[in-house]
Amino acid sequence: MSSVGEAACSYAALILYDDGIPITAEKIATIVKAANISVESYWPSLFAKLFEKCNIEDLITNVGAGGGGAPVAAAVPVAAGGGGGAAAPPPAEEKKKEEPEEESDDDMGFSLFD
Repeated sequence: MSSVGEAACSYAALILYDDGIPITAEKIATIVKAANISVESYWPSLFAKLFEKCNIEDLITNVGAGGGGAPVAAAVPVAAGGGGGAAAPPPAEEKKKEEPEEESDDDMGFSLFD
């Protein structure tokens, strides 16, 4: 039952966000009640408090991001100051790692079907 309550409150919060309405516990409870879904009384207030502290758009755009580690910066920093400064050196070329060739089964003197 709790997973149904969580999902109902999540969808109610998304509906409110999509319509540009401030997300409050009362509004979440109203939408859930209108959908004829019974939830524990604490779910709407928990979700309202959650969305006071975090941005729903960030949650939506970071689905599946994993939450681990900081993103890696790929851009080369631009030299500060006016013109005439030294240009940043070009990025170093990656060295291709050579992998040893795998030995074939023919060299072992037996096969799977012998």
